[in-house]
Amino acid sequence: MGERHTRSTGRARVRDRCDSDAMTHADDANLSTLFLAGDVMTGRGIDQILRHPGNPRLHEPYLKNAVDYISIAEKVNGPIPRPVEPSYVWGEALQKLRRVKPDAAIVNLETAVTGSDDYWKGKGIHYRMHPENIDCIRTAKIDCCSLANNHVLDWGYAGLAETLATLHGAGIKTAGAGEHDAAAAEPAILALSEGKRVLVFAFGSGDSGIPDVWAASKNTAGVNRLADLSEETALDIATSVRHPRRPGDIVVASIHWGGNWGYGISRDQRRFAHLLIDEGGVDIIHGHSSHHAKGIEVYKRRPILYGCGDFINDYEGIRGYEEFRSHLGLMYFVSVNVENGELARLQMTPTRMRRFQVRRASEIDTQWLVDVLNREGRKLGTRVERSPDHTLHLVWAS
Repeated sequence: MGERHTRSTGRARVRDRCDSDAMTHADDANLSTLFLAGDVMTGRGIDQILRHPGNPRLHEPYLKNAVDYISIAEKVNGPIPRPVEPSYVWGEALQKLRRVKPDAAIVNLETAVTGSDDYWKGKGIHYRMHPENIDCIRTAKIDCCSLANNHVLDWGYAGLAETLATLHGAGIKTAGAGEHDAAAAEPAILALSEGKRVLVFAFGSGDSGIPDVWAASKNTAGVNRLADLSEETALDIATSVRHPRRPGDIVVASIHWGGNWGYGISRDQRRFAHLLIDEGGVDIIHGHSSHHAKGIEVYKRRPILYGCGDFINDYEGIRGYEEFRSHLGLMYFVSVNVENGELARLQMTPTRMRRFQVRRASEIDTQWLVDVLNREGRKLGTRVERSPDHTLHLVWAS
């Protein structure tokens, strides 16, 4: 397809420049391309502009009505239409998805999908989208939502049950939360062509803000919460990953970990990710929780996305942490060899949120993301290059 990789030891992978969309779609018989995104938050202000807005009442320290988030955004970027079609918030991202046609699409859904009013007492922020707005997720042809995060139980156990029922009823697989610990730990299994599959395991770490009590147990619903990032925990996961895996499966570990701000990657996170690859045969680490993109590593030809950043949110106009530019996001297109799980290419499309809609990032914003990814990737052995169409291509040492 016009892309060539050098495989000589110690040399960087190099790619010719041609039509990025044509390259991204895995036309090769032994390649599969997955679309990955970080946090997708369709609750609160975004829920209020959709066709079926839920109860706008909030229990936050500063704002008590979700409609206020619309007003804050409008003061910065102008009027936001409402009600909008389910496809509105995805904006130009849908055009990219239709051109690339990924084999599977996986996101971290950072909101409950429920009409429950049973908010979690003592927790400052609660996200929810009305179940009748589920087409907002379905319109992007999302195959799997990771739910092992710090918002899925914002509206109680009834809210979690309705979230699971709504997503499954819409034909969307989930991982990382369930009616008991075994269900929360089960992988989502996504069918590919010719009998190939993607297995998505989802985990949540306490340092991302997931309360201890949210951990699923034998008799209690909840999330697949990690006890810690120790070697013992990683080896336990490795055993559970190996059990359902078949030859040709692509294994994704979707992990909600770390704080919202900052580019630091802890030694424990790197060791944990490496162990999942070494011992569990995980092919892709899909990390999220940070509100901005973090550095990328390629370890033994497996990509580690330590923090994919926010993709959809209602944070426009909210002051604080401006230096991280959380309105900027990335669409990650990861192409792997299904025979051996090795990374063939990783391409990224820079985006920005404006008027609660995903749009292509500007020239200036794209260059800012390039600079950040190169600065942070230098520590991890990666860098990015730009195509004329502003698609970013990851380059790493073989």
